[in-house]
Amino acid sequence: MDNLTHTLTAVAISQAGMSRKTRFATVTVIAAANLPDLDVVTWAEGTATYLHYHRGITHSLLGIFLIGVAAGLAAYALGRKLGPGRKGIPAIAGWLLACGLLGSASHLLLDFTNSYGVRPFLPFSARWCAWDIMFIIDPVLLFLLAAGLGVPALFRLISEEVGAGKPAYRTGAIFSLVAMVLLWGVRDIAHRRAVTLLDSLQFRQENPTRIGAFPSPLNPLAWIGVAETDTTFYVIPVRALDDQINLDDAQVFPKPEASPALDAAAKTTTGTIFLDFARFPWGQVQDFGGSYRVAFRDLRFAMPGAQSPGFVMTVDLDKDLRVRSESFAFRGPHERQPRSQVSD
Repeated sequence: MDNLTHTLTAVAISQAGMSRKTRFATVTVIAAANLPDLDVVTWAEGTATYLHYHRGITHSLLGIFLIGVAAGLAAYALGRKLGPGRKGIPAIAGWLLACGLLGSASHLLLDFTNSYGVRPFLPFSARWCAWDIMFIIDPVLLFLLAAGLGVPALFRLISEEVGAGKPAYRTGAIFSLVAMVLLWGVRDIAHRRAVTLLDSLQFRQENPTRIGAFPSPLNPLAWIGVAETDTTFYVIPVRALDDQINLDDAQVFPKPEASPALDAAAKTTTGTIFLDFARFPWGQVQDFGGSYRVAFRDLRFAMPGAQSPGFVMTVDLDKDLRVRSESFAFRGPHERQPRSQVSD
């Protein structure tokens, strides 16, 4: 998820009760909820390197535990140095450790809910795990969090102006967290329904060998279905409340024939990283008569009707299949690229 969602969730966790237990509760939860994304520094080495390390060890169960403990201990050390605040609440080590662990755990859980996924068992296993129910930047969730935290703040300002009692933030924070869980429940039910609809289909007399359903940003009942058969990938809109899927709406991606260029691209550094990450990789080979361009897309990010082709890995090869350049883009090779991972 985006860092605004992580931050608002952290504030809700703190205001739901932790802020009453110890000084620096809110800052500790917020810090721990955002520190796992420090892996963004790997972007400086190129997008392929970033893809390799993003949601890596800092998003594992081990990493989340260490981050939570570090955030809690750092807050406790600061609290001991500064002493109790104006409200007289001291920094308490046990509660600050709890704040740190809740914050870092919330980051892992939120990232697990979307289709990008996490690798929670690193360094022992690099297997990706994803719930596939939430969009990476989910406007509905952001609205619920902002409403739950913002409305009490607005009422508090009004109450101060008219001289009335100040409403507590706790009720709004609890509302935000409960609304988040309910949204997960609705999306999980809709996701299961979408997968069931996909699994019941035949695609040109072929049964799917793999299927997946991925969320749309606004409508929890609208999904992007991906089905793989022996010869073809299909990307198709799915509505969880419909009785059937209209195959006429499907985008069809025939699997490419085996070729030395395709194999050479898959064995590059960028190709290895991308194909380890991609769940539904679809390749294309362009033959320019004296060189080749190979592109792989991850079709779980192929939004029907969208101009951008989603996550794309591109490798340029010469006639002898030597790598001239390789790159990875989060949007597509037609847009301005970060620097290539390798170039001649």
